[in-house]
Amino acid sequence: MASYFKLLLVAFLASLAFKHSLSAGVFLSIDCGSSESYKDENGINWIGDDDFIQTGEPRTLTYSSASYPLTTMRVFSTRKKNCYTIKVDDGERILVRASFYYADYDDKSSPPVFDLLFDGNFWTTVNTTDSSYTVHTYETIYVVAGNSTSICAAQTHPGLLPFISALEVRSLEAKMYSQVAANLALRLIQRSAFGSNQTLIRWQYRYPNDVYDRTWDGVDGLGVNVVTSQASTINVTTDNIPPPAVLKNAVVSKSTSHIILLFTELPKKPAPIYIATYFSEVLPPTPTQKRSFQLCIDDIPISDPIIPPFGGASEVYVTNRIASSSNSFTLQATSDSTLPPLLNAMEVYTVSDPLTNGTNSKDVGGLAALQSGFEVLQGWGGDPCLPHPYSWDWIECSTDPMPRVTALNLSGYALSGSLPDFSSMDALQTIDLSSNGLSGSIPDFLGTFSNLTLLNLGNNRFNGTIPTSLSSNKKLKLVVTDNCLDGMSCPPPSPPPPPVAPPTPTSTKTGTPPSPFPFRNKPPPTSSSTETDVTPFPFQTVSPNFSGHSKCINKLAIVLGFALVLSVLSRKF
Repeated sequence: MASYFKLLLVAFLASLAFKHSLSAGVFLSIDCGSSESYKDENGINWIGDDDFIQTGEPRTLTYSSASYPLTTMRVFSTRKKNCYTIKVDDGERILVRASFYYADYDDKSSPPVFDLLFDGNFWTTVNTTDSSYTVHTYETIYVVAGNSTSICAAQTHPGLLPFISALEVRSLEAKMYSQVAANLALRLIQRSAFGSNQTLIRWQYRYPNDVYDRTWDGVDGLGVNVVTSQASTINVTTDNIPPPAVLKNAVVSKSTSHIILLFTELPKKPAPIYIATYFSEVLPPTPTQKRSFQLCIDDIPISDPIIPPFGGASEVYVTNRIASSSNSFTLQATSDSTLPPLLNAMEVYTVSDPLTNGTNSKDVGGLAALQSGFEVLQGWGGDPCLPHPYSWDWIECSTDPMPRVTALNLSGYALSGSLPDFSSMDALQTIDLSSNGLSGSIPDFLGTFSNLTLLNLGNNRFNGTIPTSLSSNKKLKLVVTDNCLDGMSCPPPSPPPPPVAPPTPTSTKTGTPPSPFPFRNKPPPTSSSTETDVTPFPFQTVSPNFSGHSKCINKLAIVLGFALVLSVLSRKF
């Protein structure tokens, strides 16, 4: 009896550890343009975006079929780029998913095109012109450098305003997708669970089936057999940790003489790629049967023979390669195989260029001092200079790989009070602080910028004397007119600008949220091949469906905790 309760205690502690591991890191779902928090029909907690961004205008859709989180959006009518800032751990690998639902919110029938950025890097171009009532969803995976990440929308066409409907951030395990270098990002093309169409709700697996909330679109095939695993459980120990739910089903070709042709949806232009394929045997092993096949590119094997484990999982990757839609990816049986090729799941990504190291840290520190000193500057986020040409509106930058800030253009920004120390920005060539309400003495540190050629302090309320380091600098154009310096007639103070009220969210969510938001399905492609031994697969099914949390872990902890109490009582009595 004692050993039985010890086993329950171990299971109880293990369940708590597992629960803790799932709660660690970031699992954030932001309803953009809303100021409310709610739980959707499946248990995912959504929050408004007030704590993550200070710019943009919240809007509410009037389209009657829209549902949470798509009933609101945040629209950006000013600035080159507008950024969400989210705290994460330094060096953490994260998945970021952004969704956009135009729905003709402005009654202009003019769906926009704009750029999506992260941490000073180009992510993708958001193109909503194909349909006003299509949800456009984009995913990327990358390692964060620093204690926060920024997701930015940048305007690229006059009159076409960027917007965002939903933003999700999920922490991943360090080993996941580690076959790709930490200074590269993955951009999702498709993530498919084969043979799962008939068992999926809304054609998609998500959380809690996948504890990392990756979306797996159910895909069948044309001319293939759909099979279900006879294994009671599937133990997954591979690096990318595909959920067992997507390994329960598979597709197999008709025979060992048939190949499986993978439709990767790669772009026409050659690009660096990353493909992960997942396999789990569906039949118990027998002495007379063997399933063995290889992954081939253009009929050339690139993998060792793949023998899927029964009750387990294996992964095969394609990485460090350039490929396009003109390349063929196939699974072909080996000569000693008695069973045809099998495929359970697949992920396809393009790989980014090396990620930037960001703007020089000296300038980042100096800009942070300015933002700390002047509240009006705090709405600017993301990398100050990158990517080009999306620098902050009031700075200019060099084009170096790690750019420097070369100019501060803060004329007329309603700055008041004393000037904070930003002397670390030693690459500055131009400082324009004119037409503000700055006061106090002119700081000595302004004379330490060796590259400075223009310093405009005109139309402020500086007092005292001009530092010698400025007045004696022959290469510097110094403007100090209309101030309160010694010997000057102090001009009357300018009236303070009217306070700018923050935009009021117009979300009207009440009660129980409706069903998950609209989605679309891509039709399967028409294969141009006329060969009978080729098994084509359809394209990805795009189904943005926000599902919910499972309460199973909590229930397990309660049951085992109760058992532990019984154990203590049994020993006492």
